Parts: sequence; C-alpha cells; structure tokens
Amino acid sequence: MSISPNWIALDWGTTHLRGWAMSAGNTVLAEAHSDRGMGTLTPSEFPAAFAELTRDWTAAPAIACGMVGARQGWIEAAYQAVPCTPLPTSFTKAPTNAASVHIIPGLSQSSPADVMRGEETQIAGFLALNPGWDGVLCMPGTHTKWVQISAGEVVSFQTCMTGDLFAAISGHTVLKHSVVSDDWDDAAFAEALSDTLSRPEKLAARLFALRAEGLLHGLGNATAKARLSGLLIGAELAATKPYWLGQQIGIIGAGPVADAYVKALASQGAPATVADGPRVTLAGLTAAWTILKGQL
Repeated sequence: MSISPNWIALDWGTTHLRGWAMSAGNTVLAEAHSDRGMGTLTPSEFPAAFAELTRDWTAAPAIACGMVGARQGWIEAAYQAVPCTPLPTSFTKAPTNAASVHIIPGLSQSSPADVMRGEETQIAGFLALNPGWDGVLCMPGTHTKWVQISAGEVVSFQTCMTGDLFAAISGHTVLKHSVVSDDWDDAAFAEALSDTLSRPEKLAARLFALRAEGLLHGLGNATAKARLSGLLIGAELAATKPYWLGQQIGIIGAGPVADAYVKALASQGAPATVADGPRVTLAGLTAAWTILKGQL
C-alpha cells in the first residue's frame, strides 16, 4: 500500500540517505534508508536516488539537509555567514522534474575560516525542542563542532577533526596494531585526557608511547585504544576551552562517542545534557518545512 505524505524530510549525508514521509500534522508516516550518500553520486544521479528512496510514497515536496547541498552534491546551496539564525528564510531548489526538493544551506565563518553542512539543521531542531536556550552545543563526530548559541543565533563555531584523526591514526599508522579492541578502559581514558589537557604540546610524543609501551610493557589494546581517545579529546578540549568553560553545554549525539565527551567534560566540572541526533535532525527539518511551506 502506497504512503501519501504531505511532505518529505531528507537527511542526505556523505555516506547515507535517510528520509521520512511526513503528515500534514508533522508526524512520521514512514521511514526509508539508503546507502546512496553524496559521496557515491554524481549530480545527475541524485534524482534517481531520491526516486528510489521514495518509490513507495506518492509525490510530495521535500526539504533536505546535509552534503546534498555541497559543491559536489546535487546542487550547491550557498552558505549563510554567521552570526545568523541556523535556518534561512529561503532555500535552494534542486533541479528535478519530479516533486520539488529544496536544500537547506550550511553555515560559514570568515575568521577563523570554518564551515558546516547538516549540523545547522540539528542546531535548529535543538532550539525548537529547547526554546530560549543559550549556551554551547557540542556535536561529536568525524568533524566535531563546537557552536556558540545566543538569542536563537549561531554566533561562532569551531570544527575539530578529532574523529578523523582517531580513524587515521588507528587505521593507517603503526598504532593500528595496538588499538584494535572492542573493550574499553575508563581509567586509561581519564588519565590520558588529563595528561593532554594539561600538556597538549606533548601529544605527538604521547602517541608513539602507546606502541612502545605495548612492545616493552605489554600495554593491552583496550587500554591503548582508550588512551588514544583520551589524548585526542584532551587536545580538543584544550583548544576549545573558551567555548565550554563556564557555559551551559548540550551534546547532540549518541553512543560511545557522545558518552566519551560527556565524561571528558564532566571531569573538568562542565556537565553536559545529551540530545538524540536523529530526533533533533527531524525537528530541524520540520522547522525548515514550516518556513518553506509558506513559500510554495
């Protein structure tokens, strides 16, 4: 039986595509998932990927966030410059003969130079679910974002490639033999975090010591993995202290990575509240639809 949505919400990232068929009252009628992310498609292939995802749904206008609006995506949605609200007053229409698809632009910062795509929609969703909230949002991931929010606007933000560094170091350096483990060592994480927070200039030397301690003193892989994470997150917290110190903090995410940031901040006397990523993404897309539907 075909689903007849009033509108469609799309979270279109680099590796995955997720869609929701939405009712006129903004409730979810159905969900669909695909591995046809931006990184697997040429611009001309996006309409077919959208049609495949929504093949069991009748045609309806769609609002999309994420890397779909990147320069290599379906069509580039120009960045909004901060300070600004996370959502714009107008959106970029994708070239398609099917139902209209509108793309939410990302945010840019001139100095220090920085950009985001997709996170702006999560920010909008977090603010929709927490009206009047001021403080700092931490968005852990491959490229972790620290975002200063005031009076409903993104004032400034900072990106840290901590997740990328962890993946690169654990998968493509000599440490790949030392950190393969499904287990975790909380004490090792806390110790490494404190070490790098107090002496971030020692990071490169501390990294190689993980390999040496394994060879010479039998350091276990679970301990080495947790210590690597602690060293990298510690360096990140040292670099972003002006964002989180003395601020109200929200973390958008879930699972072990979000838990690691919660523990790291708590160890510095900075408690954080966790919000579920998919929930705030859908809330942000709904807020964007509220803007868009008045223009259609």
